[in-house]
Amino acid sequence: MDKYYANHQNLRYLMPSSRTKNKTRGASANCVFIIEHLEPRLSRWCMIEYKRISKITGKNNLWFTNISSRSDRSKLSKLGKVFKESVKSMALKYACVLDPDSDITLTTSDKDRFRYFILGGILGDYPPGKRTKNELTKFLPNTQSRNIGKKQFSTDNAVWVVNEIINNNRNFDDLIFKNKIEIKINGVESVILPYCYPADNKGKPLIPPKIISLLKKKKSF
Repeated sequence: MDKYYANHQNLRYLMPSSRTKNKTRGASANCVFIIEHLEPRLSRWCMIEYKRISKITGKNNLWFTNISSRSDRSKLSKLGKVFKESVKSMALKYACVLDPDSDITLTTSDKDRFRYFILGGILGDYPPGKRTKNELTKFLPNTQSRNIGKKQFSTDNAVWVVNEIINNNRNFDDLIFKNKIEIKINGVESVILPYCYPADNKGKPLIPPKIISLLKKKKSF
């Protein structure tokens, strides 16, 4: 079977093969998930992920920042609160940026430390280009960072993991992951997604059906 390596900048054909500490904020306020959109456009892939994020968090607990296009702001307003400005300019207290380069892993106790959980709205590339660190974390010097492991997640699955830890009180080590999945396109081709996917108790990776449909329809995003 021929395989394609899924990189959101392109799909590469493959031959068949083998800082400053935040004070405790208290647990009374609902946490807010902030997606700092860092892609040049709001693609169909992004929208699929963002719609799933809204279902995970609830519309009232979700912000989209750095949305320059008025039409994009209109689309996203159905999913959460939308800001033209970047989160980098907001100077939020009790905030945490999720970055795989962080030395500290997110824990259930962080729900009492942080209110805002900031994630980069980034389509994955392979190998990872440290985009969260270079495009987000380094611009938030007074904001603590946490990792959810060192693997690369899609944005929606990163939100899913954070939500499980913070809102559902699950330990990171108790979650099940698959580190690479293969999507069959037809009888002779498949796409490899070289990212980390949370899985259910049967080991089935959590991936939106619309993403699979999109993969089957085209080989670039």
